[in-house]
Amino acid sequence: MEKTTYLALELLLLVTFCLCNTTVQCQKRSISRISADPPSPSVAPGHGNRFERIILSIFLGLATGLIFSVLFACIVRCFIRYLGRTPILKGPVIFSPKIAPKTLQSALANENQLLGSSPNGKYFKTVLDNGLTVAVKRLEPFENGSPETHSKSVKRRMQEELEMLAGLRHRNLMSLRAFVREPGRFCLVYDYMTMGSLEDAMKRVRENELQLSWELRLRIAVGIVKGLQFLHFSCAPKVLHHNLKPNNVLLDAEFEPRLADCGLAKLMPNLDREVSAYSAPECFQNCRYTDKSDVFSFGVILGVLLTGRDPMGTFFGEASSGGSLGQWLRHLQQAGDPREALDRSILGEEVEEEEMLMAVRIAVVCQSDFPADRPSSDELVSMLTQLHSF
Repeated sequence: MEKTTYLALELLLLVTFCLCNTTVQCQKRSISRISADPPSPSVAPGHGNRFERIILSIFLGLATGLIFSVLFACIVRCFIRYLGRTPILKGPVIFSPKIAPKTLQSALANENQLLGSSPNGKYFKTVLDNGLTVAVKRLEPFENGSPETHSKSVKRRMQEELEMLAGLRHRNLMSLRAFVREPGRFCLVYDYMTMGSLEDAMKRVRENELQLSWELRLRIAVGIVKGLQFLHFSCAPKVLHHNLKPNNVLLDAEFEPRLADCGLAKLMPNLDREVSAYSAPECFQNCRYTDKSDVFSFGVILGVLLTGRDPMGTFFGEASSGGSLGQWLRHLQQAGDPREALDRSILGEEVEEEEMLMAVRIAVVCQSDFPADRPSSDELVSMLTQLHSF
């Protein structure tokens, strides 16, 4: 690629030099003709017109050289862009040395354990031949028969975005290990998380099948917001999650959270991201999404961790709750009784209750109706880590 660029620049300089040299030769010939004319004590009638023609020819020569130089530079630029296009890769694209292409294709061809599904695809647990367990997300971003499924430009754009997302590395992000493009769909390969999603964990908590202490819940909240901080402040350009909710927060064996589906909603416009209790008001008012929209979604998740309640549940459909988890928490805080919102299973030591009440305030401000009133993810890391020592 660099050799092609240097060659193009050399050609551009050569052509420019030739054009300039031709113009100079024309000027010399014109001047020599003027010098060859015999001197006359009086100005000949056509001498002024001849001088004007010479000036005009010089100007036209320079203008022509400049125009051809610009056109040639544009042609070279387009040619370089054409050569620099990302090639559309066939077969599995692997980003982990632990995964072999043939092993992955063989595993995908077999029946795998279904973990969940959404309108856009299904989630599987797959064991490779080398014993590595991975999670596979099969996405169908386009409708059957859509011309986008055959568009090379769409395929190239999606491949570039997936390669960019695969380059994101952070403790609290799900790393893309591989992807496979199939007719009409993509298979995304991630590490398998033994504890499942935060949605699964909180459902088990509500059914008294799992105990999550306040310390664990706060650790989960801090991990989520650290992942957002990385996306918003350490990536250039910044990456917005677009679809942050407990289903997209996975937990490892130590309950360390990892954000999944980062940036996929932007990559695939038809991806399931329906307006829900986790969506910021601006998302359904004017379809505008910013990093503060991610912060709103985090505020709802923090409220879930504090209260144990499902924001999509029937309780928040009643008028007494204000219609949403955020409105309910704001009402209790203004009434001076935010303790009523806390999950009874985590109430205990006085110091922890003080931390939880401070966390309620943070959850409320994150769910402000106006994005400008919400803190940034960078500010949230400081606010939450000050509640407890991590």
